[in-house]
Amino acid sequence: MKKKLYKRENYLSRIRPFYHENDLIKVITGVRRSGKSSIMQMISEEIVEGGVNPNNIIYIDLDKRGYTKIKTPDALEELIDKLSKGIKGTKYLFIDEIQNVKDFERMINAFRAEEDYSIFITGSNSYLLSGELMTHLTGRYLEFEVFPLNFYEYLDMKKFYKMPVDGNLSIELEHYIVEGGFPRTLFLPDIAAKKVYISEIVDEIFKKDIKKRVKIKNVEVFNLVRDYIINNYGATTSINNIVKDLNKNGIAIQFRTVAKYIQHLIDAKIIYECGRFDMKSRKMFQNEKKYYLADLSFAQFTNPNSKINYGPALENVAYLYAKSKNYDVSVGRIGALECDFILKDLFLNYSYVQVAYTILSSEDTENREYAPLEKIQDNFPKYVLTTDFLIQKRNGIIHANLMKFMEENRRFN
Repeated sequence: MKKKLYKRENYLSRIRPFYHENDLIKVITGVRRSGKSSIMQMISEEIVEGGVNPNNIIYIDLDKRGYTKIKTPDALEELIDKLSKGIKGTKYLFIDEIQNVKDFERMINAFRAEEDYSIFITGSNSYLLSGELMTHLTGRYLEFEVFPLNFYEYLDMKKFYKMPVDGNLSIELEHYIVEGGFPRTLFLPDIAAKKVYISEIVDEIFKKDIKKRVKIKNVEVFNLVRDYIINNYGATTSINNIVKDLNKNGIAIQFRTVAKYIQHLIDAKIIYECGRFDMKSRKMFQNEKKYYLADLSFAQFTNPNSKINYGPALENVAYLYAKSKNYDVSVGRIGALECDFILKDLFLNYSYVQVAYTILSSEDTENREYAPLEKIQDNFPKYVLTTDFLIQKRNGIIHANLMKFMEENRRFN
């Protein structure tokens, strides 16, 4: 019996209005194993539940047996024509991992132009939305980015499949930070199996999303840069400093090479770049960036024996939660002070967020977290999110327990 799928409403609610639009290609992106294929299956099920004949659903998974030899646009076109034969009315075409077909763009755009297909495609890297696809499909596609489970989904999916959930949210948060949010890991029996699975994901990303598309001359040095970025997630990162550190260790490497390697990690959706925004000058600082992980389990993979650094870990948890809620996220600077996150929604509403383990340890700690928010002059919501269950009230700023905030599936405005 087919296992019932956990519905990820964060994403379905955004895609649902476009199920029957045949002039727009729906592009679902995200790091490998984040759940894109399951979301496509959910969409196809909802379309059938809405009254569409199941025969009108054409589902092609290019990573599965029977379709792995489809490598050219002509072969894919021939397959679609074969599967479409005799179907009357709108055909709902789902193609999983379409980047496996080189130069697919003109062919898929031709099907879109017929306006007889509602097309959904997935891809695991940013190359999908670059080059030819962007050229041929400008204004004709919508991108929906999928992340691994956020903390709310992590808990809710456990409940959905009747898995035990600890009544102590702090323990569940610790599990989430160590194990990560890839949906498949929930079904693995122990931490050893989960780490093997994460290792396989990293290896798959390198082989399929990086090595096949770009030339890495020195894989060993690339891995050093990868591990440096992953192990310093949440910290302000300077490419110059990475170059200096590698040079000190006898590794000759140039600035542009390190920058290129980091971009490969971004394109493969292993990391996300978070720019710094100065609220006084209203400008972005180009050379001051932070990088956050698509999944915290990557940090355990590259440095499995290290203790959890809860400062950046909690920031990363909050960052992924905000991104999964479709916020644009940047780091804020207010004079000499830094606000962890400035969030902007689709309606140009802002929120300001500080994330800390606790503000109750000392008055200095409390002042450090509140000071940047108190400097902001507008009236958009301001949050201090911590693991504290005792809540502080100060100047209208919302202090909330981070785990409860996410467990309740709250938004920031």
